[in-house]
Amino acid sequence: MGFRILQLVGSAFSDFYCDLSRLYARDCIDALADSTKYTFLIAYITPDGQWRFPVSLHDSDIRAASSMPLSAAIAHLSELSIDLALPQMFCIPGMTKYRALLELLEIPFIGNLPMQMAIAADKAKAKAIVSAAGVKVPAGELLRVGDWPTLSGQAVVKPNAADNSLGITLVEQPQDYAAALKNAFEYSSEVMVEEYIELGREVRCGVVEQNGELICLPLQEYRVDSQKKPIRLYGDKLKKNIFDTLDLTSKEGNQSWMVSGDDPDVPAVWEAAVRCYGALGCRHYGLFDFRIDACGQPWFLEAGLYCSFAPKSVVVSMMDSAGTPLSVFFEQAVQMCLAESCTEKKTLVSAF
Repeated sequence: MGFRILQLVGSAFSDFYCDLSRLYARDCIDALADSTKYTFLIAYITPDGQWRFPVSLHDSDIRAASSMPLSAAIAHLSELSIDLALPQMFCIPGMTKYRALLELLEIPFIGNLPMQMAIAADKAKAKAIVSAAGVKVPAGELLRVGDWPTLSGQAVVKPNAADNSLGITLVEQPQDYAAALKNAFEYSSEVMVEEYIELGREVRCGVVEQNGELICLPLQEYRVDSQKKPIRLYGDKLKKNIFDTLDLTSKEGNQSWMVSGDDPDVPAVWEAAVRCYGALGCRHYGLFDFRIDACGQPWFLEAGLYCSFAPKSVVVSMMDSAGTPLSVFFEQAVQMCLAESCTEKKTLVSAF
């Protein structure tokens, strides 16, 4: 049977995030299905707030599963003898409230805690925290409906609480702000307007905990061009396939690649990523986006404190490039999570 691991999937917020969660969770389950070390259980939440416990994430099995409200779902969870959970929800409630529910139910889970997820999801707060830790961030301002930007020159307008480049626009002239703000406010009640950092390069850096130490992973670089593609847009990351389900555009062809460890820009990015990890109070792993200017200075853009343990997940790709395959990486995460849970329980008992 192996460890009973709950995959917490879906979204109570939108169909988009529900589909995104399902995409990654299904790939994770498929990739680890042959292992006898784990039995995967699925809790699937839909935008109506209902819970289902399907035997798989295929359409027919989801439709066949009975829906139930939160109260019934909690009772059902208590009967499943869950050893630990893997949160796979990417909307704000999924990253915060549903992880908090796991804490309340005393179900150990892999990944960052609700407070850290909430901070990272708020781009303005994350920028302020890492800036105070000595990491360079673009100049910027946080706007609400009715506010108007004061930044001069090129600027990036983006929702303060959205991922995958939803609602992002590069503004070249002040007259372009109206349309850019309208677009961004469709995805968030607050909007970040940031100084545009000239290319350079755009990279992501993963940091993982192993045996009590922080390990920086090989950088993943993304194809950008100062003239043709100065920033990455939604279409550079996700797309709908012929079956009207989500696919990962960023993994296709030559859109991204791993950076050699002897690249001269790597040490500065690693140093900045470790500072970000500590400043944000991360646990188990963290993922950080940087813009590298023409002088080799990395500028923090945002943090993504999740890992789906799917083969195409960025942290998994980085670990694989560093010589640790998905199966080993996942086993390490499971063992670390269970060990921490045992330590916490012992500490709680000794306190009484």
